[in-house]
Amino acid sequence: MRKQLINLLCLSALFILPLSAEEKGWTDLFNGKDLTGFTQRNGTATYEVKDGTILGTTTKGSPNSFLCTDKLYGDFDLTFEVKCHTSLNSGVQIRSNQKDGKPDGRVNGPQVEIESGGDHGSVSGYIYGEAAGGWMTPDDKRKPHKHFKRGEWNKYRILASGPRIQVWINDALISDLVDEGKFKTHPKGFIGLQVHGVGDKGPFDVAWRNLKIRELK
Repeated sequence: MRKQLINLLCLSALFILPLSAEEKGWTDLFNGKDLTGFTQRNGTATYEVKDGTILGTTTKGSPNSFLCTDKLYGDFDLTFEVKCHTSLNSGVQIRSNQKDGKPDGRVNGPQVEIESGGDHGSVSGYIYGEAAGGWMTPDDKRKPHKHFKRGEWNKYRILASGPRIQVWINDALISDLVDEGKFKTHPKGFIGLQVHGVGDKGPFDVAWRNLKIRELK
């Protein structure tokens, strides 16, 4: 009986240790209090901290706006939760930069889509080249799905390792893309929270919370 108990404890340790190791190295991108560590680039949408979230709101006539990390990231594991107005398209830039490195340069690079969709489903989680060639996810792979919950908080995970980018929404793998060309032009850059331009419509908003990142070696 004692031997069986020891074996059971050892087996349990095998499951516990990897989980503990997996939890190491995570840091908060957002402190929940203010926008320290972020800079707005492009556009005139507003970003504010409200109830522990980053709330982005459209303004009339504004082009796409981005709240970007001051720190640059290459390979990483990123998790966050997002809730988006059903009339607004949004996204999260990864490994992105500004044209010619200028403070007012156009934000460009891979973007993980955030889009509520409709009865047909959503294209959230697929990858778009913002000012960088359009859709990176091939047309035949970009199929609408029902994993994004309209009007609710949705959990994202983005794993970027070399030219491979994987995206999960609410624990469902949505995208597994390898793009050698884009990795050559955008191997490292900021992470940016997008408020898409909506012309004279709105105002619409999108909120993010629990943004955590783990850099990969």
